[in-house]
Amino acid sequence: MYNTILFDLDGTLTDPYIGITNGIIHALERMDMEVLPREELKSFIGPPLLDEFQRKFGLNEEKAQQAAAFYREYYFEKGWCENRLIDGTTELLRELRDSGRGLCLATSKPDVMAVKILEHFGIAEYFELVGASTLDGTRRTKTDVLRYVLENTNAAPEDCVLVGDRMHDIIGAHEVGIKCIAVLVGYGDREEFAEYGADYVAQTLADVKKFI
Repeated sequence: MYNTILFDLDGTLTDPYIGITNGIIHALERMDMEVLPREELKSFIGPPLLDEFQRKFGLNEEKAQQAAAFYREYYFEKGWCENRLIDGTTELLRELRDSGRGLCLATSKPDVMAVKILEHFGIAEYFELVGASTLDGTRRTKTDVLRYVLENTNAAPEDCVLVGDRMHDIIGAHEVGIKCIAVLVGYGDREEFAEYGADYVAQTLADVKKFI
C-alpha cells in the first residue's frame, strides 16, 4: 500500500523517558522553578520542546527559550544516550528496507541529535533521509518536518504513511495529507489515537507491517 514509510523517533523507535525527563529536571532547577515528579514530565516526549515548556509551565517565548537552552545543556551531554531501542525496531526497519520501501525519519528532535541517536543505535543505515527540527527554529513543528521530508523525497502523500505514537504525529500527518499508523509502544494510548483520528492502530512495531 505504501512505498515511503516515515518514522517518528521518540516513543516510536526509541524510549527516551529517562534522558528527556532528566533534561527537564535540570532545566527546572537552573530556572529556579518547582521540579515536578518525573511521571508528570513525560508529556515532553513527542511535542516541540518550546511549545511544551510554554504549555506546561506558562512560560513566555523568552523564558521557554532559556529553559530549552538549559535542557540541552544536559541532554546534549548525556541525556541523549539515556535511551533504549524499543523492541522490534531493528527487525522492522531491516524488513521494510529489504522489501524495497524508502524509509525516512520525521522527528521533532533537533537534526544533529537525531542523527547522533540513529548512529549510536546502529540504525542510521536504514534511512534515506533524516527529517528533524532545526535549532534555528526554521523547522519546529511535526508538520514542518513532514513537509520537509515530502519536499526532499518527491514522494506523493498518498504513497506515504507516518508511524508515530502521539497526537502530534496524527495531526501533522493529516495536515500534509498522509495517513498515520499510531503505535502503542510509546506514550500515546487508544483514547488519544481515537480522539485525533489515527488511521490505523498497531499494538507493537511488528504489527505495523500488516498496515503497510
